[in-house]
Amino acid sequence: MRVLIVHAHHEARSFNNAMTREAVAALREAGHESIVSDLYAMRFDPVSDRRNFLHMADASRLRQQTEETYASAHDGYVSELQAEMDKLQWCEVMILQFPLWWLGMPAILKGWVDRVFAVGRAYGGGRWFEHGVLSGRRAMCAITVGGTKQLYSEGGMYGPIGPILQPIHRGILAFTGFTVIAPFVVYAPNRITAQERQAYLAEYRTRVLTLQSAPSEAPAA
Repeated sequence: MRVLIVHAHHEARSFNNAMTREAVAALREAGHESIVSDLYAMRFDPVSDRRNFLHMADASRLRQQTEETYASAHDGYVSELQAEMDKLQWCEVMILQFPLWWLGMPAILKGWVDRVFAVGRAYGGGRWFEHGVLSGRRAMCAITVGGTKQLYSEGGMYGPIGPILQPIHRGILAFTGFTVIAPFVVYAPNRITAQERQAYLAEYRTRVLTLQSAPSEAPAA
């Protein structure tokens, strides 16, 4: 199994980092391959504009999808962006590892998607959903949230986590062809005991080692 972990947390001592370390160790010990794109450590630039391209079809006006189509056909992406696209093509499973901020992804991770999931590389030409460019691969969100599980329930302040993640699950991952694995969610890691955090890590290790057979996420109603 070849696993790409796109890691988006700026603190090395965070629980997100502990989860990524646990995943890498588990995969290595089981004989699987993994690559980590640690976006903050890489100082990944999340801004998608002309800097994506080595040369342009029309330098007078930026039409993003037109330029992505052109760059995809002419090996026209800058090296740091092409490297991430190569990782995406290499993987069999992708994990998006991040803290939930304002009920969404951190900006650096959204920017990674904006730049890496380009026309001609992740979608386009009528290839989406079941016939998507990335079909045959699986993907999972592994996230931490600041609030308790009760706050993310039907009667809670934020509602269930499923609909919150729907724009990522359906609008990004499923759209490009991924089979979306049910998310792994750690609730309020700063409010639980060390023993509870270790239990989460043990559970996460089991999930990571069963990514090929883990249940897929049912679409939100």
